[in-house]
Amino acid sequence: MVSSIANALGFGSGIDTKQLVTDLSNASREPKIARVATLTQANQTRISALGQARSDLEGFADSLSLMVSDGTLRSTPTVSDDSVLGVTARAGLAADSFAATIVVNQLARAQSNYSGIVADRTAAIGAGTMTLTVGGVATTITIDAANDSLDGLASAINASGAGVTASIIADEGGHRLILKGTTGTANAFTLAADVGADPGLAAFATSGGMTLGQSAANAEFTLDGVAFSRATNIVDDVVSGMSLTLKKAAPGQGVDIGADRPLDMIKQTVGDFVSVYNQLKKSLSAASSLSGSTTSLRELERELSGLVGKVISSHGSINKLTDIGISTTKDGLLSVDNAKLTKALETDAGAVEALFNPRRDATHNETTDPGIAFALDAIRDKAIATNGVIDRVTKSLDNTKKTLTEQLEKIEEREDVYRARLEKQYGALDAKLAAFKATQTYLEQQIKLWTNQGND
Repeated sequence: MVSSIANALGFGSGIDTKQLVTDLSNASREPKIARVATLTQANQTRISALGQARSDLEGFADSLSLMVSDGTLRSTPTVSDDSVLGVTARAGLAADSFAATIVVNQLARAQSNYSGIVADRTAAIGAGTMTLTVGGVATTITIDAANDSLDGLASAINASGAGVTASIIADEGGHRLILKGTTGTANAFTLAADVGADPGLAAFATSGGMTLGQSAANAEFTLDGVAFSRATNIVDDVVSGMSLTLKKAAPGQGVDIGADRPLDMIKQTVGDFVSVYNQLKKSLSAASSLSGSTTSLRELERELSGLVGKVISSHGSINKLTDIGISTTKDGLLSVDNAKLTKALETDAGAVEALFNPRRDATHNETTDPGIAFALDAIRDKAIATNGVIDRVTKSLDNTKKTLTEQLEKIEEREDVYRARLEKQYGALDAKLAAFKATQTYLEQQIKLWTNQGND
């Protein structure tokens, strides 16, 4: 403003050097800044597209894994009398081929013993050692001045880790010590006072001291007439894909078990799979179509496209997604032939389920029957792993972002130096021109004076 006023009044050179410097500086700076801004925006677009593609990939893989793990696609066991027997599904249940009758003759029980009444649970009961034997394994229980009481004995038994739980319950006139083992005949136990122990400890021996409340026993049941004996009432190793919970003994009463396959859920899952896949495909295509490092994502696109024809189960004829009517359209998206899907379910619903919820038993594992969720997890894990395609692209984009930031800083530094140089140069020029102008004015005044004197 001061320079402009001075120029208006006729001082200086008469040239607006301040505006000239600004114009020249902007002419140099703005194209460079605009170019970096354009590159930065393009890089940020790539970062956003990559982030969306990664999010869609991880969400797709996680949702499929969750459906498998939480049993959404798993066949549902059926039981004719759930007051006797409970049944839950595990991976590997063959719903269309399984049916059986179970008779629960006896439940598994844990041994329990209880002592006589002790008036004061903190009073001394006697010092010495006792031997607690469970399944042939002996453990020494020591009672001394530090723990000579009913409380101390219970704590010592619990701390021994022998597999017997000691508790104290209030009873009329005092307290009782309760000992309880784990279910199964092999887990029966004895507690005996050792030689040299105070006589009071004999009152807590299982033989001649404590009273037997319940003896240890195995669960006894038959499945289609075949007898089984187990140490617990939860049985996971008899029926493939089923966990049995024996609830009460019912000799002579047959309980029928079977399974229903969730056909509607399988159809819905196929449709959901195609929809989510297509969303992932679109986000990957959007990212890989951008110029620069994101074109590497086409490697991931190819791997995903290969899922459709990949063998993911050991079934002879229904082991790929194409076998159930899923195919790739000309634009790379998936579609479902519902007629083919329905026919596959009618032919072998178990094989269709196994594509999404693979069986797991002695002959079916992650190598022979990976299932679509495991196969997708493998692609996801490879892509996001160190030096995987997403990791490489992410690092490349981050490096570009850092480089562009550094370039912008350097441009600003250089342009500040350039502007300062212009201000110095044009400041000196303005001063010289002002001096020339002053000289010109002086000479013009002298010439005029001389002319006037000559006329006189």
